[in-house]
Amino acid sequence: MTTTQTTPVAPELMELPARVSLADTVSQTMTLAWRATVKMRRSLEVMFDVTIQPLIFTAMFAYIFGGAISGDVGSYLPHIIPGLIGQTVLTACVATGVQLRQDLDSGVFDRFKVLPIARIAPLAGPMVADMLRYFIAAVLTFGVGIVIGYRPGGGFTGVAGAVLLAVLAGWSLAWIFTFFGLVGRNAQGVQGISLLVMFPLTFLSNAFVPTDTMPRPLEAFAEVNPVSLVITALRDLANDGQVTGSVGWALLGCAVVVAVFAPLSVRRFKKM
Repeated sequence: MTTTQTTPVAPELMELPARVSLADTVSQTMTLAWRATVKMRRSLEVMFDVTIQPLIFTAMFAYIFGGAISGDVGSYLPHIIPGLIGQTVLTACVATGVQLRQDLDSGVFDRFKVLPIARIAPLAGPMVADMLRYFIAAVLTFGVGIVIGYRPGGGFTGVAGAVLLAVLAGWSLAWIFTFFGLVGRNAQGVQGISLLVMFPLTFLSNAFVPTDTMPRPLEAFAEVNPVSLVITALRDLANDGQVTGSVGWALLGCAVVVAVFAPLSVRRFKKM
């Protein structure tokens, strides 16, 4: 009798399916999101930027700039608290790109690339997990603001809407830094590039001062800065409890960022 031995086919040589269904894409994304949350629980120091930083920055910016900009701290809080939420969420987005670069350097993404999964899932999964970080940052910033005297006119509903918008905006803006994580050569380089982008987006916005106090070229940039659009919407929701046109513009700006950087990131990931 003749026996035939079958050599196992390495996963790297298996033919991947031509298409992955939307349901499978969502399931795979959520699985990788869970993996990212497990990593967070095992390395709690990665949460310092959304736990310790809001506590320090909120108190520091309010008491240092409140008197100089608005005359007193109480008058400055309705302006600075939504601005700090935008700034803190954007800072947290930087960690998304840096962590992605570290995972790429560790080789774990080489395994993801040969698995029969949607190519967007390894990128979107950690970003979904990071939405928890944005939520913590927004809630803590509002909490510290209320402790030092901030009274949001929008009430609980307005604050909840502002937190939801901040989380969505963070997820959208994180695609920019995900792209940086894919094109950077190492984690240090990605962090450097991200900070060069993060600081102008934050400080050339309406986060800390009214834009009409800026020189005309800077004011023009600040008015169209997506961070300014988000912060204006946050103020309308938290301070007035109103869903204004600014909220629509903020959502449109977030959609444009995703439409540009999500395809760029996926295309770059496929070529690696």
